[in-house]
Amino acid sequence: MSGSLTYDLTLAGLSVGGAAALTGIGLVVTHRATGVLNFAHGAIAMVCAYLLRQFTVVWGWPLALGAAVTLLLVAPAIGMALERFVFRPLSVLGGDPAQTLVASLGVFVLLVGGAALVWGTGARADAPTLVSADPWGQLAVAVALAVGVGGVTRWTRFGTELRAVVDDRSLAVLGGIDADRVAAAGWAFGSFTAGLTGVLLAPYVRLDPYGMPLLVMEVMAVAVAARMRSLPVAVVVALGLGVAQSQLTRLHPAGWAEPLLQAVGANLFVVALLVAALVLPGIGDRDVLPRTATARVATPPGAWIVAVVLFLLPLGLAGSDLHTSVQVPALGVVLLSLVVVTGRGGQISLGQAAYAGLGALFTALLAAGRFPGLPRLPELAALAVAVALVAPLGVLTGWPAIGRHGLALALATFAVGVGVSRFVFAQPYATSGLSLDRPAGFDGDRAYYVLELGLLAAALLATGALRRGRTGRALAAMRDHASGASAAGVRVPALKLTAFVAGAALAALGGGMLGMGLRAFDATAYDPVRGLLWFAAVVVLGADSALGALAAAALLVGLDAGARGGVAAALFGVLAVFVGRFPGGPYEALRTATSRLRPRRRATPTPLGARVRRRLRAVETGPTARPPAAGRPDGAEPEPAAAPPGAGDRPGPDEPTRTPRGPKAATSGRDTTSRRPSAPHTPAVPTPGSLFARRIRVAYDGFTALDGVDLEVRPGWVTAVVGPNGAGKSTLFHCLAGTLGPSHGQVLFGERDITRLAAHARTRLGIARTFQQLAVFPSLTVAENVQVGAEQGRIADPAAAERALRLFGLDGPVRALPAEALPTGTLRRVELARALAGSPHVLLLDEPAAGLDTAEVTTLARVLRALAADGTALLVVEHDLDLVADLADVVHVMTAGRVVTSGPADHVLKRGHG
Repeated sequence: MSGSLTYDLTLAGLSVGGAAALTGIGLVVTHRATGVLNFAHGAIAMVCAYLLRQFTVVWGWPLALGAAVTLLLVAPAIGMALERFVFRPLSVLGGDPAQTLVASLGVFVLLVGGAALVWGTGARADAPTLVSADPWGQLAVAVALAVGVGGVTRWTRFGTELRAVVDDRSLAVLGGIDADRVAAAGWAFGSFTAGLTGVLLAPYVRLDPYGMPLLVMEVMAVAVAARMRSLPVAVVVALGLGVAQSQLTRLHPAGWAEPLLQAVGANLFVVALLVAALVLPGIGDRDVLPRTATARVATPPGAWIVAVVLFLLPLGLAGSDLHTSVQVPALGVVLLSLVVVTGRGGQISLGQAAYAGLGALFTALLAAGRFPGLPRLPELAALAVAVALVAPLGVLTGWPAIGRHGLALALATFAVGVGVSRFVFAQPYATSGLSLDRPAGFDGDRAYYVLELGLLAAALLATGALRRGRTGRALAAMRDHASGASAAGVRVPALKLTAFVAGAALAALGGGMLGMGLRAFDATAYDPVRGLLWFAAVVVLGADSALGALAAAALLVGLDAGARGGVAAALFGVLAVFVGRFPGGPYEALRTATSRLRPRRRATPTPLGARVRRRLRAVETGPTARPPAAGRPDGAEPEPAAAPPGAGDRPGPDEPTRTPRGPKAATSGRDTTSRRPSAPHTPAVPTPGSLFARRIRVAYDGFTALDGVDLEVRPGWVTAVVGPNGAGKSTLFHCLAGTLGPSHGQVLFGERDITRLAAHARTRLGIARTFQQLAVFPSLTVAENVQVGAEQGRIADPAAAERALRLFGLDGPVRALPAEALPTGTLRRVELARALAGSPHVLLLDEPAAGLDTAEVTTLARVLRALAADGTALLVVEHDLDLVADLADVVHVMTAGRVVTSGPADHVLKRGHG
């Protein structure tokens, strides 16, 4: 009997595993061909299942004909259309993972909303059966597809082209490969497998616009475990999880473990998704959100006045209209949590619905006296305590954000949201018979709406506070460039946790308000699919805009207030699909289109004006005319030149005159014989105030990048490191800056061992750095960029930012300009000013002359020379040997991970090294 039961459960598990394997195969093939993690896979499966039902059940087509049209025509056509009109334009623009993520979520939301509009939101139980319940049929289909795809990719020309496109798309195009054709084929096959998964699952699960897509997305763990590359691993993991889930149903422990084990047994793929997303190495390593999520979206004039009037209008409504309006402020607070996490903090969070649901659930449990260890509380007190209980749980998604970025973070936050939905909201012990009353004195819809407006105003003030001041600038810096923020002294890990905790608190507040407005805890209101819809809505209307969050809340509630749901999802799906085409958001796109359509009237000059214009043009084109400055549009006002300190400098009114305290004095010329040491200086004991690398070794993947490197960066000296590409210069730089930990050796600052100290902690000790690729914060102004360094550096000196701005000639009109569109030379000065605003002892410069013209390099050399004369220790990693020869006191030449020569610049460079 036991053996028969085991066999039957194994067959049932193989059936589930076969369907999961199909999903894994489709996701892997799509990702390998295009680099896109297709979050819309489940929605495509759902649409194909609905279409097959429409063809066969509603229209009476033969099953074979309906299946052929659905799987061989419609499903591949969906994939090819998505590739051509959605994802190909994004790949042309650079294929940013976060933009493709939002577009993929847009497709998901659009298909879900469209299905709800066409077929309704109710579940269907009459889907046709394409393959019998016998698991061998589904298993055979999955194995045959895996073998077929493996054979094609390994032994055919198309497979060779596919591997080439995956390795390097641009290089493959240069080699004559049609990358668009390869991507289209990958999308067509991925959509075919999605459709096949949908029609196979439909007879055995709920066929509805929300349930099936989520079910398919849960088995994404199969593809994640396969690292989005290995088809055999995906198939084996799918079958193993399917069999294990079936076998767990045999266990019936007594006591508290029974409901937990039952939940695990019914949701083993969710557990696997949690483990895969939180434990396994992440997919994708870029932490960039679309332009709409990183920029400060311009607010139309008078928009807040209009918003206030519109939010006050429902006070004049009655009946069902007011009952619907009650949901808008609550949902607005929930969406403000995404403004904090995504708009302010720049983190992708797909699990905010879980925190909103926990806020509603905890409020209901506390108000009913069913929360363990706490007495029954009044509704408002219950809401406050629920927010306090949920806020620390933001660490569930904040902690993965410390080490994960982009798609990996999206998967982790989505997995947490699904886990909470399945293991908390779906458990009867917490939700059965749970109602929620409104606070005393606010029972009526109008009174409760007034209370909601008060709470919404408080949430708006809290969100606004996170945009202003020191914390607001630090959040913007982390959002724009996390590494640059860390180099400026921002405690990035702690700030990420802060953003997620604050977001969880706001989501819990909004969720509790929504629950009290509905007078019940409804788990479906906090479904993970709704969380994806909320994320898409906030991003497309401006993730950094509180007004956009309020507009999204009004649209989400208002559009779906009618008898037919899905209108809001369809609208936001369309907007999210085209987020790459309109990076400034809908308002910016509308304003641009309007300005282009507006007829422009050309002014006709008078005869006198025409003669003056001709004379001016003759002067401009004459032999003595000055060309426009490099990097500036013709006719633009020249920016003030950098004013480096030196012999001729005059200190500002609040800046004391500095006296050199290093081994050299600032001079207008260069006395190289008196300044340069006669021998390389690498003592066994570090000089006080110096940065010292001792026997640094870095090895990874069998390659030794650094092999026992010694180096000292002394106060008052300019130390340069040169060498060919691959010599280990950048690796050494990162070890000194704290972005890379050596496998052996020590990094000392004076006598303190800082080998394991994080980058931001080193900045606060007085070790500042710049980047080879500019690390400015584009959404902040020039002055705000420098202010971040002054606030987060070694010494919090309010006047330091002004001194740094004056030092680099940035205290004029340019100080108020956003850093986004400034020329490279100006941005180099901004980055240097930010580093110096923190009053560092040591300044590490990674190719500071990159992108500068000759005049800017000369100015840079004067500034660095003067800083060294003032006692700052400078390390320069540079390819420009002329700059090194003019600037450095000591030059270290690296080759193959070792320092092969050290000494004065004229001596080392004359011997031809580097």
